[in-house]
Order: sequence, then structure tokens, then C-alpha cells
Amino acid sequence: MLIRSGDMVEVKTGNAKGTRAKVLSVRRADGKLVVEGVNRVYRHMRRSQKNPQGGRLSKEMPIDASNVLVVCSACGKAARLGVKLLADGGRVRMCKKCGADLGVLRAAKK
Repeated sequence: MLIRSGDMVEVKTGNAKGTRAKVLSVRRADGKLVVEGVNRVYRHMRRSQKNPQGGRLSKEMPIDASNVLVVCSACGKAARLGVKLLADGGRVRMCKKCGADLGVLRAAKK
């Protein structure tokens, strides 16, 4: 999975379709992402010493990585990601629409 935490993504399906938000965390084993403000659910909490107020706490739940596209920082459009091999043996993420580099995946071999 080429999406990293901190990337800006656009949701392509579901209730939050068209929303652009930041990735909070990535669960590679499940192929899921937690995106800020997307797929919010309420957790009902009983009053306790740890949580004296109690009530409903809102939190984000994971969504499938196939339901989002990364927003390219260069062209500003939602695009798929690819991998470009460099001459020195390194690998970088690239935007499939404009070809801009979006970050190093693996540094060059020495």
C-alpha cells in the first residue's frame, strides 16, 4: 500500500464521497485507513473514574483503502499512485496524472 499517514486523500465512495481529509493512521494488514472526520461512530461510555462525564464519544473508524485516492500536492487532483525507479536504485511514489514525485519509498543503495 502506497498511502502513508499524513497524506491528503479524497473519498470516492460512501456517505463522505468527495470529502478531502488527512490520513490519521494506516492498517496495512487489513488494507484499511483511518481518515480524519470520515466514518464517525458514537461509542457509548458509562460514567467511571477515568471518564466522569460519561455519554457518547465520537471517533473515526477505518475505511477500505480502495475507497480513497491520494490528492497530489503538485497538481491538486485526486490520482492513483505509482512507483518510479530512479537511476541510483531508489524508489519514489509518483502521481499517475502529472508524474510528480510524492516522497521516497526506499533510499538509493550505497
